[in-house]
Amino acid sequence: MRSKGMKITWNVVVAYLVLILFYHGLVICEAQDGLGLGLGGDSSGDGDGDGVAAPPPPGLDSCNGVYLSYSFDGREKIYPHVKNASAQAYSFTSILSLINTGSVELKAWQVKVGFQYNELLVSTDGGVLVGESEMPVSVGKNGTIFAGYPMTDLKTAIETAGDTTQIQVQVQIKGTMFGLKKGTPMPKNIKLLNDGYKCPPAKRQGSYMSVCCMRDPKFKVKIIKTRFSPRQYGDLNMVYDVLQAYQNKYFAQVTIDNNSPLGRLDHWNLTWNWMKNEFIYSMKGAYTHKRDPYDCIYGPQGQYYQDFDFSTVMSCSSRPIISDLPREKKDDDKVGKLPYCCKNGTLLPSVMNETESRAIFQLEVFKLPPDIQNKTSITPPQNWNITGVLNPTYKCGPPVRVDPSEFPDPSGLDSTTAAIASWQVTCNITRPKTKAAKCCVSYSAYYADSVIPCNTCACGCGETSRCDANAQALTLPPEALLVPFTNRTATAKAWAHLKKHKLPLKLPCPDNCGVSINWHIDSDYNTGFAARMTLFNWGENIFANWFAAIQMKKAYPGYEKVYSFNGTKLPDLNDIIFMQGLPGLNYLVGEVNGTHPTSPRVPGKQQSVISFSKKHTPHLNIAAGDGFPTKVIFNGEECALPTRLPQRSDGKRRSTLSFLPAIFIAIITFLLLADL
Repeated sequence: MRSKGMKITWNVVVAYLVLILFYHGLVICEAQDGLGLGLGGDSSGDGDGDGVAAPPPPGLDSCNGVYLSYSFDGREKIYPHVKNASAQAYSFTSILSLINTGSVELKAWQVKVGFQYNELLVSTDGGVLVGESEMPVSVGKNGTIFAGYPMTDLKTAIETAGDTTQIQVQVQIKGTMFGLKKGTPMPKNIKLLNDGYKCPPAKRQGSYMSVCCMRDPKFKVKIIKTRFSPRQYGDLNMVYDVLQAYQNKYFAQVTIDNNSPLGRLDHWNLTWNWMKNEFIYSMKGAYTHKRDPYDCIYGPQGQYYQDFDFSTVMSCSSRPIISDLPREKKDDDKVGKLPYCCKNGTLLPSVMNETESRAIFQLEVFKLPPDIQNKTSITPPQNWNITGVLNPTYKCGPPVRVDPSEFPDPSGLDSTTAAIASWQVTCNITRPKTKAAKCCVSYSAYYADSVIPCNTCACGCGETSRCDANAQALTLPPEALLVPFTNRTATAKAWAHLKKHKLPLKLPCPDNCGVSINWHIDSDYNTGFAARMTLFNWGENIFANWFAAIQMKKAYPGYEKVYSFNGTKLPDLNDIIFMQGLPGLNYLVGEVNGTHPTSPRVPGKQQSVISFSKKHTPHLNIAAGDGFPTKVIFNGEECALPTRLPQRSDGKRRSTLSFLPAIFIAIITFLLLADL
């Protein structure tokens, strides 16, 4: 029998469900809002009664170090709209936050964000990308590094009485991503890169991830006796010194030091970004590639300096390209007369020439409001990048404020003069990525009739419609090494037919390297072995004062002599043999025309024989790879090595001949050089 009580209609039930869902949504929104905050408010203080402050992010209250967080704000589908989901572009925004919750000031912070979906970063506010020249930047699948700008240091709450504007920073990130139709595109991880900190894997909650980086108790803190950050030393160091400061302009000096024993730059180009519309009025010791006053006349510079003659301005570009002056300008009264200037952009390692490892130039910079209100309101340029012709790739960090540089008194008195302000930029050599080298190596041996050439696309691929960028390079007869790649096709096909090698439908692409090096095993006997190294220059530029560094991990203890080059052992650099041309023969000339008009062009070349003893390494297996280099560097650039070794040919006997006398080898090398 049914109860005669009050009946509940379906309308009432639906209304209750709507209220419950609405309340649940409010709770979720408040929780998400709390996760997005840099710091939670303190509800115990005297509030105005408008509501309770949002709780702090998870783990912030218990963090005694540096708290990092990454919040993905959202994404939006952008043009062009395509049917392929993996090719569809989306714009996204996110926030990277740092909070110093420890008792030690964080100097020159750097954070690695492990982007993993081929994001394209378009703009950042509150930080800059380390080693990147300008936006947009593709960060690939290995992430990128952020550094502070304009706020480089994070003070402690103790010394600032909890002033959040001095202990935390937020970096607004905007970019483009592709694909990932479902899910939230979060980074793999976020990590603080400053010395002395250890970061566990970041914890993720939906579109928010965070980590508390603690100071390593085993890290020995260096006692800093400087007012600013201590100077760091990388492969290449650049210092931006302000020498004189006025209300609307200042004079600065840039010093570039090559500290790497294997680093080098030829015809260097230096670029940076002005952050507050500064422009270069004049320079000494260097020049800019573009002197167009257009950007100044029609920009904020022309609006402020209305009666200024911009026709004589050195550069109005927001990202100037600066190069060294030629040597003949060294004693020029107007643009020269500076120590270490005017070397045509050459920076050699100090092991070759101490005075050629430094460059100096000066510039006169005009400022704009609001920096003209104070003489000391100076903002150094950001996003430094330096490149050479065929040199290693340098990745540069942001400018870091250091104690002012000191210079000898120009009058000759026993005193020093300090700069008004100094910033240091540290650059380090990066290993070339796959198919991104600038030189390559081929292998050959007396016991093998085929040469293993440079890898396919070792120095990048161009047009691949007619060749296979992923195919293995074809073996060649030794004489083919003297022929440009475009003329090797017939020889490679004939050699493959002779050796009964199967040819692919599409032949491998060329290596595209301007310089190639052949390492040939000349002989192998009981007491030692000999190799011959030949340098080939396939470009038109002459390499003056060239050098090569060869790493021989197993054969290094037995190195004896390089006969036609200068050779020096560098045991402190992982078993490196450093070679350079002899006086008068230190020029690797460029490619020239052949003897006849129909002959292929001939590369510039130099070669030498290198002898090794087996006294301390009796168990070397040359054919198994012990006689081949494990790393080859030419003019500072690491070359691409073959992925296979020469195979012993049928009928080839093991060499038992003793090594040829050095004078005979020198005569052969001289004759080879004289042919060109």
